[in-house]
Amino acid sequence: MMNCCGLLTVKKEPVPLKSVEVELEVRDHVATVVSTLNYQNKEDKPIEAVFVFPLPGDAAVCHFSAKMGQKEIVAEVKEKQEAREEYDDALSSGQQAFLLEESDQSPDIFSMRVGCLPPGESASIRLEYVTELAVQADEGLRFCLPAVLNPRYTPQGSEATAVQVNSVPASLVPYSLSFSARVSSPRPISKVESSCSLDPLQFLNTDQTQATVKLGAGHKFDRDVEVLIYYKDAHQPTAVVEAGQASAKPGTLMGDPVVMVSLFPEFPQSVMSSVASCGEFVFLMDRSGSMGVPMNIKDRNQSRISSAKETLLLLLKSLPMGCYFNIYSFGSSFEHIFPKSVEYSQQTMEEALKIVGTMAANLGGTEILKPLKHIYEQPCIPSQPRQLFVFTDGAVGNTKEVIDLVKKNSGSHRCFSFGIGEGASSALINGLAKEGGGHAQFVTGSDRMQPKVMQSLRFALQPAVVDISITWDLPKDVSVTVLSPPITALFQGQRSLVYGQLSGQAAEGCVTMKYSLAGHPTQNQLHFSLKPEEDTGLTVHRLGARTLIRSLEMEGRESRGEQHTGVKEKVVALSIQSGVSSCFTAFIAVNKGDGEAIQGPLVRRNVPAPSEWISNRRHSEDCGRNSRMFYFPFYHWLHKLFSSDSAGAADWTQPEVKQPPSDPLLQLVSLQKASGFWMLDSALAAALGKTSEEVEKSKPELVSSEVWATILALIWLQEFQTDAKDEWQILAGKAVLWLQAQNGTTTLMNCVDAGNALLGCSVQKDALGL
Repeated sequence: MMNCCGLLTVKKEPVPLKSVEVELEVRDHVATVVSTLNYQNKEDKPIEAVFVFPLPGDAAVCHFSAKMGQKEIVAEVKEKQEAREEYDDALSSGQQAFLLEESDQSPDIFSMRVGCLPPGESASIRLEYVTELAVQADEGLRFCLPAVLNPRYTPQGSEATAVQVNSVPASLVPYSLSFSARVSSPRPISKVESSCSLDPLQFLNTDQTQATVKLGAGHKFDRDVEVLIYYKDAHQPTAVVEAGQASAKPGTLMGDPVVMVSLFPEFPQSVMSSVASCGEFVFLMDRSGSMGVPMNIKDRNQSRISSAKETLLLLLKSLPMGCYFNIYSFGSSFEHIFPKSVEYSQQTMEEALKIVGTMAANLGGTEILKPLKHIYEQPCIPSQPRQLFVFTDGAVGNTKEVIDLVKKNSGSHRCFSFGIGEGASSALINGLAKEGGGHAQFVTGSDRMQPKVMQSLRFALQPAVVDISITWDLPKDVSVTVLSPPITALFQGQRSLVYGQLSGQAAEGCVTMKYSLAGHPTQNQLHFSLKPEEDTGLTVHRLGARTLIRSLEMEGRESRGEQHTGVKEKVVALSIQSGVSSCFTAFIAVNKGDGEAIQGPLVRRNVPAPSEWISNRRHSEDCGRNSRMFYFPFYHWLHKLFSSDSAGAADWTQPEVKQPPSDPLLQLVSLQKASGFWMLDSALAAALGKTSEEVEKSKPELVSSEVWATILALIWLQEFQTDAKDEWQILAGKAVLWLQAQNGTTTLMNCVDAGNALLGCSVQKDALGL
C-alpha cells in the first residue's frame, strides 16, 4: 500500500487548491458573486496550477485579481490569443502570471491558470461575476453555485474543441467551500431555502427587506449549491436606472446611465382558462450512461432515467385529444418510437408507453445534435404548432453548435428544456429554451421532476404570444439604445428583462410592452424614475454589456468572412470597455517582478473539479475528453465510482438503484384512457384502496361504469393528492371535459355524493370543476 496521504493524481502529483470562499450579494433579482480561491505550492519546484470549473452560463465575469503576500495584481481583459501569448511570455521570463478564459464552446465553463507559483508560495485569486436570478414556478428566485462539473461529451467530427476536465468523485474533493449570502430587496423577504443545509436566516432590519444566511458547517462537494429566495409581491414590475462610470467617456456604454426593466406580463383569465387542443409534441429523452445515476446522491431509490420515464407517463396522459406526438431517445445513437409524429389516441398512447417502459440508460454518450437535426428535417404538420421537450443531464461539449441549430429552427417550434441532476450545463439548458422561445427548468437534489415538467406543458398549451414589441416613451432630450435582443417568447407570470443605454437627463420615463395573445391585442406599461439609484455599483451596466456581447457572439457564429471579423472586433472592444468576459477575450494578470527565466516547462498540476459520476474504465478515444482519475489511495475502494458516458462503451457499471415502491398517484394515472376517462375494473378499485365489490355496489343507478369510475378517480386525486395537484391538474381537466360531454349534470352531482361516501371524503362539487 502506498504510504502517502492527501489527494493525488494517479501519477502521485499533489493538488495545490486549498479552499474556495464564496460571498453572494443579492439585490432584488440580480446577484453579485465573489469567489476567492486559495492556492499553495507545497512542492520543492515551481508549478502551474490549472483548474477547469463551471459558472452559470449567463454570468457576466467582471473582475479577476491575484494577491501574493501584500501585493495585489488586477487582471485586464484582452483579446484571447494576445492574453495567452502574454501569459506564456511571462512564465518563460520567470514572472508569475494568471489567466482566466471562457471555453470556446460553452460559456458555462472557465479555465484558470495560476502560473509560476514558487515552492512554498501561496496565492489568493479573486473572481467576481454578476448574474440574473431565474424565476421558478412557485415565484422563488433561483441562484445556483455550480460545484459539479461532469466531463462533457464531444461527438466525433464536431467543430467543438474538447474541454479538458479533470474529475474526481464529489466526496473526494480536497478543497473546502465556505458560502455566505446577503439579500436585500424593496419588498420583504418571505424565506430563503436551499438544497444544502443552511444556518438560520438572520434579518438585518425590522421590515425584513435585508437578511444574511450561511451554508451550514460540514458541506461536502457532492452537489451544486442551490438557493431559492422568496419575496412578498414578487411579480411587481420594476425599473432600475444605474449611473455611468465616472471615469468612462460619455456616449459609451459604461459612461452613460443604463436602465434594467423587469416586466411580468399578466394574461387575461378568459384566454388562460382555455387549453389548446392541438399541437405536435416531440419528446427528446437522454438515455446516455449518466442517466442511470440516482436522482439524489443521498437517496438511491430512483435513477434519473426512471424519473424521466414516470414523467413521460404523466405527459402522455395529459396531452389533448387531437394533437400529434412522437418520442425520441438518444445517446451515441438515437431512436424514435414512430417514423413520424402520429395522432394521439388510445392505441398510439399505449404503444408509446409500452416502449417507454423498456427504456434504459444504455445508449452511450450524450450526442444530442443528430436527433435534433432529424426532428427538424421532419415537415411540420399544418395547424399543429411544434413543441419540443428536451430532457438531458446536459453534459455535452458542442453546446454552441446545438444552440445554433435550435435558433436556426426557432421559427417553426418552441423548445422546453430540462436539466437533470448536478452538473447539467446551464449554458445548454438555458440556451435551448431561450433560442427556442420556450422555458428552462433544472431538476436537482430532492426535486421532483414531474411538477416542473407539467408547468412547462401548461406553458406549451398556452396560445403562442405573437407580435411582441417594446416601446419607450421618454422626454424629447432623452434617447435609449436597447441592448437586449427582441423578446420572442412570453409566458403567464414569467419575467422578461430589458436593458437600455440612456442619454440625456429627465425625471420620468415609460416603457410599454405590446403583444397579441389568441387574437387579443394586449399591453403592459411601467412608469419609472430616470434618476439613477445610488450605490448600485456597475451591476446593471455589466449585465447589459453581457446581454449585448452574447447577442453579438451569436451573430458572429452565423456570419462568415469579413462580417465575422467585424463582429469579433465589436465584441472584443465591448468586452475590454466593460471589463466583461466573452468567448473572444480573456483576463490576464502578470506580476512583473525580478523573475529568472525558467529552464524547460513548468510542472503542471491539474486541479480536479467535483463530478457526480466518473469512469472507472478507460474512455474511448472518440469520447473527446481527458478523464484522468484522482483518488485517495487509502480510501479508493470505499467509494464506488460509476461510469460516465462513453461513446462505444459496450457495458456499463452504474450504482445500484433500488426500485422505489409503486407510487399510488402514478398507479391511478396509468389507468386513465387517452380521452380522459377511467374504466371501472379491479385495477382501479385497487388503486383507490377498495375491493371491486365495494366499488360496484356503491355505483348509483342509471350511471355508466366509466362515469362512475372517472368521478371516483377525480375525488381521490382531489382528496388524497392535493400536494401533487401541479402534476395531475391537466389530466384531471381532460377528465372533466369528458364528463361534461356526457349527458346529465344532476346525475354527476349524485355521483359525487356517492363517491365521497365510498371513499370517506368531503370533496365539494365545484372543486372538481364540474
